[in-house]
Amino acid sequence: MDKKTFKKVTFIIWCALAAAIILTAIFAPVVTGGVDPTSGTLTDALKAPGQGHLFGTDKLGRDIFTRVIYGARTSLTAAFSVVILVFCVGTLLGILAGYFGGIVDTIIMRIADMMIAFPGLVLAIAVAGIMGASIKNAVIAISLVTWTKYARLARSLVLKIRNRDYVAAAIVTGSKTPYMLVRYMLPNVLPTMIITAATDIGGMMLELAGLSFLGFGAQPPTPEWGLMLNEGRSFMQAAPWLMIYPGLAIFIVVVVFNLLGDSLRDILDPRDE
Repeated sequence: MDKKTFKKVTFIIWCALAAAIILTAIFAPVVTGGVDPTSGTLTDALKAPGQGHLFGTDKLGRDIFTRVIYGARTSLTAAFSVVILVFCVGTLLGILAGYFGGIVDTIIMRIADMMIAFPGLVLAIAVAGIMGASIKNAVIAISLVTWTKYARLARSLVLKIRNRDYVAAAIVTGSKTPYMLVRYMLPNVLPTMIITAATDIGGMMLELAGLSFLGFGAQPPTPEWGLMLNEGRSFMQAAPWLMIYPGLAIFIVVVVFNLLGDSLRDILDPRDE
């Protein structure tokens, strides 16, 4: 098997695993047998993993397996929302800054510099704290501190081709600005931005779980992995399964999507052609 074929096979494997995770989240009611993740029986509180409860139960008698599966819905939806939001906003602003230059570039980049001046997670906590603790506000908070990365990358890619001869020729022949942006700028930026977005899914999931763990993200009784870790830390010694299974879910999903992003980068890398 040559190097190129190996990369394709690896990419297919990680795609299949990522698809399996997404399908599990979508069909959570089927996987869990219709069990409600937010309801429990106090008489079943803190039961160890066994036949009745595969991953055990929490302090309210809720089934951990059910909450972990439903937690995939919350975590994946939030992570994809962040990535899509920062991808669209950051890429658009970066293209505009690189193409127009001048005052447009100065305004966008100075705003980006202002956002970068603060540690990302600290600023996200501050924004989420001001807006109120919820998974929606956590998505907005992380998006506000992450778009700058995409804007700077898109701007640098546009600057590489902005003064090329074929771009100048298109402008001279009367091509309008919207056509120039869509026909020349966007296609040159898109592959790199897609790779960046794919590799950021795992990181965004970790940041969202971190905000939920600190109390600035998902709120009870929402099944969310970071929140489940926070709820289980008080029982770390008496009932370690409360943290083991949500933590394992985060680990597996982050690893799969990180390696999927790496495989996608290897597939689209023009230097390997």
